[in-house]
Amino acid sequence: MAENSSPDQNFYVGLCMAGAVSAGAYTAGVLDYLFEALEEWQKRKDENVPGTPMHNVVIPVIGGASAGGMTGIITASAINNPIKHIKEPSADLLAEHPENKLYHSWVDLLGPDMFPMLLNTSDIKKGNITSLLNSSFIDKVAKKVLTVNKNNWLPTPSFFSQNLKVFTTLTNLRGFGYNIAFNAMENPGKYYMRAHNDYACFILQDNDAEGWMPLDFKNDVNTSIAADAAMATGAFPVGLTARTLVRESKYVNQSPWCRDVTEKFPITTPTYESLNIDGGVINNEPFEKVRDVLIDKTKQDNEEEYQDFNQFKSTVLMIDPFPSEKPKHFEADKQIFKVMQKTLGSFLDQMRAKPVNLTDAMDNSKAGQFLIAPTRKIDINGKRESFGGDTAIACGSFSGFGGFISKEFRVHDFFLGRFNCEMFLRNYFTIPAEAVENNEIFKRGYEGVDKELFTSDDGKIQIIPIFSAKPPNHYFPIPTFSNGSTWPMISNKNVERFRPMVKKRAQSLILNLSTLGKLNTFLLWLGTKVLLNRQITKFFMKKIKSSLSDHHLLK
Repeated sequence: MAENSSPDQNFYVGLCMAGAVSAGAYTAGVLDYLFEALEEWQKRKDENVPGTPMHNVVIPVIGGASAGGMTGIITASAINNPIKHIKEPSADLLAEHPENKLYHSWVDLLGPDMFPMLLNTSDIKKGNITSLLNSSFIDKVAKKVLTVNKNNWLPTPSFFSQNLKVFTTLTNLRGFGYNIAFNAMENPGKYYMRAHNDYACFILQDNDAEGWMPLDFKNDVNTSIAADAAMATGAFPVGLTARTLVRESKYVNQSPWCRDVTEKFPITTPTYESLNIDGGVINNEPFEKVRDVLIDKTKQDNEEEYQDFNQFKSTVLMIDPFPSEKPKHFEADKQIFKVMQKTLGSFLDQMRAKPVNLTDAMDNSKAGQFLIAPTRKIDINGKRESFGGDTAIACGSFSGFGGFISKEFRVHDFFLGRFNCEMFLRNYFTIPAEAVENNEIFKRGYEGVDKELFTSDDGKIQIIPIFSAKPPNHYFPIPTFSNGSTWPMISNKNVERFRPMVKKRAQSLILNLSTLGKLNTFLLWLGTKVLLNRQITKFFMKKIKSSLSDHHLLK
């Protein structure tokens, strides 16, 4: 059933994907199950299987930051080619799965052992250090996964809008200049400022839409710009190389979320080149931007309506491997390094702050937004404990870089993402039973259908009906890893093999920070060999091990 054939039966779901670093493997697993569920439902509707709910769930927009933004663009490149869902782990845990672009992008990457690639020194040039870690693997992954099969091109699945919108957040270091005029004693004064929150906005069509760049993977329309935008939003500050992005100025001037500045202070050159770091620095969960697109799609701009299960026509579904936590007790420690740490944290908090009306809306009594985040039970020292957020995923260690240390971590998180998504769709992505009778979309969709078959544990009705049998005892198909457990771990010996690589990269970074004379280079080399290199390596290895240990990943 096409999106436009029965618009009154369409319920729109905007996907918002937060930053994740290597935990993009979890987000990939969530999406893999979500698309599988939508495909199975559509197949039953197409075949007129009795007892099938007949409303439609349509995705008109995918927005994200960092790894979430990258995954959005990868998804856009994948929807017109066949994709085989990875329902069970392979007998060979490290086997690659190019038949599933989401898995291939985030679990396979460029091989099982990614950390040596990040520590390789081939990117370091004299006087030109661009990042602490080698970022060249990102270019290789982008080239591999954003390539499409033009000879096996399929129609866009009906659960995506035919003109799907995809956007990534950007932290634009160049920014957009503007000024505020002040009355002064003589000449009028101007207060010059710059805005640095930016967005790369694409629409899957081959012609212009105001503020949205046309993106057509089959005909190579703006595909290189999309690849650059994906790498730019994932450019973890300092750790990974900052990225340039060149766009036609008209798309920047007309951007739905930049034009409050650019309408009055437009870019006048034909193209606009920006230098960007991780989009999550300024906006890591752009759910309010996803909501803007949903409002434009449904014309339902009254918050009381779209937050009411009886009336809502759309919702935001956010996937966040690192959901924010309640702030811990604040300690007023005046030590300089503590103040520096708190200062950086304050900058990030303020840049990411949402308007109060939006944050008030993010609670579970509201219809306008839902959240999928990691959760699972793990056996720790013979005791079964519940974990959530970054502690439930193996890639959550080492500030999200943990998945680059072991492919088994990424395999675990992919299948946990699938399982969490299934449980979420069964029991949480629901509408109260009484609201089904009041909301015309769901009333028509479930007319003549046995709702008991699609009822959650707490008596609510599934928005996306799930037809498979419920897994017994919350079982999910997680493999037994090389350590003999269903929770992957890495040995201390295996981590220690990174020490000489860390030491070599630290030394190369220090020696190439600037161009020095021969004597000064020798003195710096000597100091590096004797003290700096050893201390930096010791600090870095201690951080890795302590994080792995805190996440119960080190044996």
